[in-house]
Order: sequence, then C-alpha cells, then structure tokens
Amino acid sequence: MRRVLVVNGPNLNLLGVREPEVYGTTTLAELDARVTEFGASLGLEVDTFQTNHEGAIIDRLHAARATHDGVVLNGGAFSHYSYAIHDAIVASELPTIEVHISDIHTREEWRRTSVTAPACVYAIAGRGVGGYDDALSRLVAERHHPGARVGYGDELPDHHGELRLPEDDPPYKVAVLVHGGFWRNPWTLDTMDRLAIDLTQRGWATWNIEYRRVGTGGGIPETPNDVARAIEHLNGLDPGALELMRVTVIGHSAGGHLAQWVAGEPLEGVVIRRVVSLAGVSDLAMAHELGLGSGAVSDLFEGALPLTSEELHSYSPAHRDPLRARQLVVHGTEDEDVPVAMSDSYVEAARDRGDNVTYLRKDGVGHMEVVDPASATWHDVVRWLEA
Repeated sequence: MRRVLVVNGPNLNLLGVREPEVYGTTTLAELDARVTEFGASLGLEVDTFQTNHEGAIIDRLHAARATHDGVVLNGGAFSHYSYAIHDAIVASELPTIEVHISDIHTREEWRRTSVTAPACVYAIAGRGVGGYDDALSRLVAERHHPGARVGYGDELPDHHGELRLPEDDPPYKVAVLVHGGFWRNPWTLDTMDRLAIDLTQRGWATWNIEYRRVGTGGGIPETPNDVARAIEHLNGLDPGALELMRVTVIGHSAGGHLAQWVAGEPLEGVVIRRVVSLAGVSDLAMAHELGLGSGAVSDLFEGALPLTSEELHSYSPAHRDPLRARQLVVHGTEDEDVPVAMSDSYVEAARDRGDNVTYLRKDGVGHMEVVDPASATWHDVVRWLEA
C-alpha cells in the first residue's frame, strides 16, 4: 500500500468551529496536514478531499479505483442513510476504513447505525482526530500483515480475535495481546496491530483479542470473562503448532489490568507463564479513587456490583493472590492517563507477596509510547521476552 485517499463529507469543512465540544478544535486544514504527515511516517502518500455533496463522494471513490490503494472515509451524516455511498465503496474494490470523530454509538438514536460501515473493512469512532491516524495504521496492517479473524464465542462482533502466524516452522511461542481504552467501546483491537505484527515478524504466533466493552455489553464480570474465554479458545486453533503450556499475555492500560487478572485464573488447556503490563491499570481501587478515565472504573462495575472495597479488590490485580507467572511491568513517568505511581505501588506489593516481577520505570515516557514498536521502550520489552 502506497497511496491512500482520505475523504471527509458534509460539514467537516467547519471542523474547529462547529460544536467544538463534540468534534474538537482541530480545523480541516490542520487535520489534512496531520494525516499527510502521519501517513508519510508509515510510508504512505496521502491525498485529502472534502465535499458537502453526496455525488461528489461517489465520483471520487470511483476515480480512486485507478489511482489509490485504500481509503479512509468520514461520510458524516451520509454514513447513516446513503446506500449509494455504500455501493460506491463496494464498487471501488478498495479497502476502506470508516472514521467518525465522535462516538456515534452514544449519541442520538439516528446516528448509531451506519449503512456504509458494512462495506468497509473496519470502522473507528469516538477517538477524535486521532482516529484518522489509527485508520491509516489499520489500512497498512490489512494490506501487508492481515490477521485471520477467528470467533471464540456467541456475542459477535466482539467475541473474536486475529491470529497471525510467523513464516518459521512450528511450534510457535504464543503472545496474547489485550488492548486498552479504559474498557470502553471506542477502543478496539486495532490499537495493538503494530505490536502483533512486530512480534509475528520476530517468530511469535500472536492472538490479538477483542472483548465486550462498556457500551457493547461489557462490564464486570463479562469483560474479564471474555478475555479468559478468548485465551482458552487457543486450544481449538492449531494446538499442534502453538506452545500452549507457556503462553505470554501482553496488555496495555486497561488491557494490562485484564492481562494480570487472567493470569491468576485457572484456564483449560492453557498455561500463562509470563505477563507484560504496559502502563497497566493494576489497582482498581486506586483508579476509582483518582477518577481515572473520567470514572471508568464506575462504568466498568455499573449494574453488576456495588463499588465496595471487597468487590473492587476481587478484580484488582493489586489485591489478589500471587501470580504463578513471571511479570514485566512497564510504565513511563510522563504518563498522563495512568500515573506511574500505580505501578510503583503495585510492584512493591507484588514483590512483598513473593511475585517474580521485573520493573521498567521509563523516564520521560508517556502512555502511548509503550505500544510503539519503534520505541526504545518496546525494544526493552522484546529483550525481556526473548531472554
């Protein structure tokens, strides 16, 4: 994939002015410059186009068949009723990712359904203008390093994962990847694509899993139980090729919480030997007290359990029995989403109870650098994994 078209639909020419509390303060010109620069960092040539007219989007998609390798599309309000644009996406025969700046699933009822998304290979909503960056990254993954989508349960579309196998001969070391996002709907497994690809290229089989989140039927106990179920599903994938008695689970942010939690659970046919927490939410009581993620812990427990200390502790890695797995805890001192103090206290307590914990406290590193495969921090993680 070399050339990508980014299409913005009606009213997006007013970005930065129109409802900034919903769509942010970034202007369209700033957005165009952002996607062009980020695309270049991925080796992509990015062309941008905006129109308020449905037919112009259709014509542009038709023309892109001969000139581009993929499309990022924010159809605005057209997404909710334009079957003509749906058909144009299909006719273009180009991998297309739908983007919405706001979380359409939590807004007015008429916005919650997209008729164009079924024609796309992926959809991203609710991540602000950063969703365009994620869409470009996903396009690269879809074209050059696709994973095999495998279902593991009945609650589709969230009960699935993406399996990638290396080119080496089996058996393969297995890394399970658990994404973050404060257990909420806008964040999905695509945020771990680059780590999955990097590890697969290093000879690992990677199982990048999705799970029900707050907003898609998740919460306590559904969300952690989904993670356990997804890992147990490794038994049915290719057990002869996968080393299921020494699985590694890697989680970022809220995914770090889920990785540490599941390592303490009995699993059928799978043994977790190592856990990597990347800026993990390891202490739910502390996270709740600090109000992390604008009350994310309260949302995680809503409708399932009252927020008493006993019940918070039952799902909090900081307050559970020692893990049977070796742990690597990684946290940056400049993390503004999950404070490094959480990992500081977790590591101290875990070592006191006898856990085998290696701690990488990274000066000057923020929340997202730990999931950047080009970063020095990730290279330190790889060295630990391959030691």
